[in-house]
Amino acid sequence: MAEPFTLYKLIVLYMLDKVDFPLSNTQISDFFLEKEYTNYFTLQQVMHDLIDTNLIRTESTHSNTQYSITPAGTETLAFFHDKISPAIQNDVLHYFDENKMELKNENSVLSDFYKTTNNEYAVRCQLKEKGISRIDLTLTVHTKEQAEAICNNWKDQTAEVYAYLMELLLK
Repeated sequence: MAEPFTLYKLIVLYMLDKVDFPLSNTQISDFFLEKEYTNYFTLQQVMHDLIDTNLIRTESTHSNTQYSITPAGTETLAFFHDKISPAIQNDVLHYFDENKMELKNENSVLSDFYKTTNNEYAVRCQLKEKGISRIDLTLTVHTKEQAEAICNNWKDQTAEVYAYLMELLLK
């Protein structure tokens, strides 16, 4: 069996390899903490090491960081795959079976904002399905509070906005 720190890296790579969408830091942490494999701080060190060695890549918004496996990560996992016990592999697969729809939905609705050159805020709202953008909408607002409100409400109202836009635009 691999030493714990190496094993944790392989488990993260295995998790990212088994899904067709990025996973958030929270989603990965929830799995590790639920199974009591390690503590949060050790896992964060593992994540940073995987990023530093280009085995995973990140995409960050104002409220979320998502992780995906890189080709180098896939190659590393293939080489050391046998270091992950069948029991741990089953734990990962069972976690995904129980939570896949929730995990996928959490990562398919994205929002972020940034300050523009004319001191307004551009809010980008996205709906992705299997990595393909279904909506990619950018709105400009006057205040940071408005930008934050849109980001916070986007997740809850995405389906309604999408349905409304499709109905309105396909008349």
